[in-house]
Amino acid sequence: MTSAEAGTLSSATTARRDITNPVLAGFHPDPSILRVGSDYYIATSTFEWYPGVRIHHSVNLADWTPLGGALNDKRLLDLTGTGDSNGVWAPNLTYAHGEFYLLYSDVATFTGGYWDPQNFLVSGPTPTGPWSEPVVLHGRGFDASLFHDEDGTTWMLSMVADWRPGRNRFAGISIQQYDREARRLTGPEHLIFKGTSAAVTEAPNLYRKDGWYYLVTAEGGTSYDHQVTVARSSHLLGPYLADPAGPLLTAAGHPSLTLQKAGHGSLVETPAGQWYLAHLVGRPYSELGRCVLGRESAIQEVTWTDQGWPRIADGRPADIVPAPVGVGIPVEPPRSSERFEDDDFDGPVLGVNWSTLRRPATPDWVSLTERPSHLRLHGGMSPMGRHRPSLVARRVVAPDCEFEAVMDFQPRNYRQLAGITAYYNTRNWYFLHVTADDDGTPVLDLLACDTGQVTVVPGVRTPVPAAGPVRLRLRFEGPSLSFSYDFSGAPSQPEWHNAGPAFDATTLSDEYAAQVVNGEPAAWGFTGAFVGLWAQDLGREGSYADFDRAVYTVTTKPADS
Repeated sequence: MTSAEAGTLSSATTARRDITNPVLAGFHPDPSILRVGSDYYIATSTFEWYPGVRIHHSVNLADWTPLGGALNDKRLLDLTGTGDSNGVWAPNLTYAHGEFYLLYSDVATFTGGYWDPQNFLVSGPTPTGPWSEPVVLHGRGFDASLFHDEDGTTWMLSMVADWRPGRNRFAGISIQQYDREARRLTGPEHLIFKGTSAAVTEAPNLYRKDGWYYLVTAEGGTSYDHQVTVARSSHLLGPYLADPAGPLLTAAGHPSLTLQKAGHGSLVETPAGQWYLAHLVGRPYSELGRCVLGRESAIQEVTWTDQGWPRIADGRPADIVPAPVGVGIPVEPPRSSERFEDDDFDGPVLGVNWSTLRRPATPDWVSLTERPSHLRLHGGMSPMGRHRPSLVARRVVAPDCEFEAVMDFQPRNYRQLAGITAYYNTRNWYFLHVTADDDGTPVLDLLACDTGQVTVVPGVRTPVPAAGPVRLRLRFEGPSLSFSYDFSGAPSQPEWHNAGPAFDATTLSDEYAAQVVNGEPAAWGFTGAFVGLWAQDLGREGSYADFDRAVYTVTTKPADS
């Protein structure tokens, strides 16, 4: 929705809606919020998925439209070989001097206390580019951000990573000046904040208001003890004093709240002078349990005390938040393509809700022209391969949803597989697919991968009766996941048959994916569940699958829509 369209809608609408959280459902963590004029943008982390850094747009803070990803080629981001939950962490989107600036960390590891975080900066005329050549900045820590001061200077902040055994690996927040003309950091690094007793101090964002510098950080780790901490100083380089009232926002100690893991926030001021905080949340399926939808983004209203400290009501994340004044918000929310989309692949490029795993959607393996009105996927590596996977997927944004695809695929042997997947990472996924038996007969089968162990689901293997399209479907019903298929070829009256039993959908969650061994993360979970189209050509023999249609539908309506 453009600003002009929103204004027309506003003039025709008298009633208003509030903001319903999360505003970005499904895997949309680490929100960096920005206002330019009457337009708001949120940039979120994408980890091992392309395009890197997902961008959303709004004119009222309640309704958000996906613009797709910002980093869509290897010139800007190379994810070849990237590990699970590595890649793009916590981007930062700012605007100054007539340009948008996008600062992002590409984190290579989290093993043994090392991160190897490389920070990059690009600039461009719009929040989706086209982007300049990346500036390679320091690798001292991740969660980097830019601060554009009133005097015209620009500064880079980040957490400080200390790899040394026995040291605080989250050693504080540092700042260094960035020379925009020379496109490099200049002058000394300054450690300006060591955090509070909540520890794990990260995600710095700096703001100037009423003569104070306000430093917003995340603390407590990105799980159920997560929080937003605010410190301030009258001088840019400190010292910074943490708010004596404690965290600005946290769900810790309140397990009954819908929104958990509240933290990693960034502030925005409306044209009318109101303030809001965009922040990370999770919605577990049981109390302090597993979050299949991953880490999502929410918004809270912020007020200021007479002493100049920001406050959120009760210091807790609210499900419903008052919308800003001065903007039109229709009673009925617009229909979101992230919740309901029927893609017949007639467009020239993949739609904004599709992501690809570890490599951009280049013509050598993704084609919308080789067979018109079809998505042709040339097969890639095995599910464990991290260099050339052929997986096109989209985020699961609701506990109850359905994904369906129509596929045409003629495998020649057991090394060629194609179908649909419910996917978390290389170690946790389900794959309903067509392949070939030893005699060359096409068969339908179902694979399940649990913590890296791949099994064939018994009782599913079924001959595909004839050449031609097959229809495949999966359903999430809260913590339950099921698969089905249709060989009838009748699009209006499919004959669905179950493929296997109901599965535990919560194995596709951040909590299930994470593994800590002797206090060190052996695996981590930051991404949330996906559904998608997968083609594998394990022998590199030139196989491909054609998908005529893919439909994603949220199958229950929330009270607000």
